[in-house]
Amino acid sequence: MSLTSDYIKQRLAEKFGESISQVEESFGTLSFAAPKDLNLKVMQFLYDDEELQFRFLTDLTAVHYPERKGEELAVVYHLYNFRERVRLRLKVYASVEDPKVFTATKLYESANWMERETYDFFGVEFVGHPNLKRILNVDEMTYFPMRKEFPLEDQSRVDKDDEMFGRGGHIGI
Repeated sequence: MSLTSDYIKQRLAEKFGESISQVEESFGTLSFAAPKDLNLKVMQFLYDDEELQFRFLTDLTAVHYPERKGEELAVVYHLYNFRERVRLRLKVYASVEDPKVFTATKLYESANWMERETYDFFGVEFVGHPNLKRILNVDEMTYFPMRKEFPLEDQSRVDKDDEMFGRGGHIGI
């Protein structure tokens, strides 16, 4: 059997119904979203099902969408089926006020380090993680550097000249 995106969508719809949303395919990879409380159930289904067999977690990261109130943080899982060589992307959304998502470390051991990195840079708290702590940034940091919460440029700098970068004013010749 060839594992197609349509078949995967059908199986997800049969199992989870309307809980699965934002289903799309881009660049040959099926993407969909699930409620954060179902992340483990969806991944367990994809792992255990004899026809789907998504048994490898390729990557896990997060994205900060500051304009999406109540869903500012998206945890993104990239899963892989070795037998059929098929990839898929699962997203779960959490708010910055309550950035808790269940850990996938019991299902995929490779999630351990990736969840720690995602916590370190985005502040997603993986509930049940065996050792969730900062790994690349110092423990004293009170912010998460990959969130889009700060201006890209230091507004207090006085040594920059916007005209030299083609922004504002005009260059007198």
